[in-house]
Amino acid sequence: MKWKRVIDFTLILAAALSLTACGNVQGSSNAANTEVESSEVESSEVESSEAESSEVEDSGEEKSEVSETEQTDTSDSEEVTQLPKETPKVYMTDDISSEGLMAVYEAMGWTPEGKVAVKLSTGEPPSSNYLKPELIKDLVQSVDGTIVECNTAYGGSRGETAMHMQVAKDHGFTDIAEVDIMDADGSISLPVNGGIHLEEDLVGAHFANYDSFLVLSHFKGHEMAGFGGAIKNISIGIGSKEGKCLIHTAGKSSTSMWGGVQDDFLESMAEAGKAVSDSLGNGKNIAYINVMNRISIDCDCNGRPAEPDIHDIGILASTDPVALDQACIDLVYTAEGREKLVNRIEQLNGLHTLESAEEIGLGSREYELVNIDD
Repeated sequence: MKWKRVIDFTLILAAALSLTACGNVQGSSNAANTEVESSEVESSEVESSEAESSEVEDSGEEKSEVSETEQTDTSDSEEVTQLPKETPKVYMTDDISSEGLMAVYEAMGWTPEGKVAVKLSTGEPPSSNYLKPELIKDLVQSVDGTIVECNTAYGGSRGETAMHMQVAKDHGFTDIAEVDIMDADGSISLPVNGGIHLEEDLVGAHFANYDSFLVLSHFKGHEMAGFGGAIKNISIGIGSKEGKCLIHTAGKSSTSMWGGVQDDFLESMAEAGKAVSDSLGNGKNIAYINVMNRISIDCDCNGRPAEPDIHDIGILASTDPVALDQACIDLVYTAEGREKLVNRIEQLNGLHTLESAEEIGLGSREYELVNIDD
């Protein structure tokens, strides 16, 4: 009977060691310590060299078993370790021309599938701050693309489909391709996965008519978001009127775009952008180009934007919208004449859009910049 108590003690001690090795040091470990202390008192009554020898022997065997278990656990852990994702590439050219645009597009190595939509801003009259048809014509026609837009939620010259189509015609877009106002027939809902504000993203109903999207953005400042680039173009830009209101109010209203909380709005842009990307083959069927010319602190939706303080920089392209916008931000932050735009971005906490977009998996803020002019 006394011998059995000694064996019980060593088994209990080994169990406690095993629990500690596995990181389980809470209630069950405390209970094991109590039993160990009790067994130590009992075993002290039957001390003998033979018993001590058995304790060492048994304990050594149990420790060996624990060690083998730890090695097995480590091995299993190594089997499920995933390799880090490849750093996305952002391609750049200083050549802001039709030829430069084609070259940077081709450098991406992205091939659209099926019917192709080319998303851009048609520009708010009387401003001339928008991507000119002569700049984008060759690229749009090379992918047999349809230029797509959605109506604005703030009114203006593009608040209704007929007026919006007139602006597209006046600005020369209907001369180079078919133009489609995607929310002319209302909205459809895209699911938002991983968001904290939006349960759905309402986009123009004609969104469903296209298999691939090439997103052409004029990179510039923005009066509400701090800056506008690829993420804004696939969130606010592809949102229907109702969708734009949901983004601006972080899901609280589909009829008014006013009164939202700033960071909630920025996070909602990221969530809406993720919904669009997810719906297009988890980002496979969408690619992005930002043109960094006439970089005003104001958006193209402003009919009278401030004149630029920053000289034209170039054209950048990527299949990762977060990497692309981050690369443009980095170029702005080192550009001569950046003070006003940087101040606007920071006053509106604009970089939080990039933080949120990366956090929910829309893309990466880390990137490799490849200058195709080198």
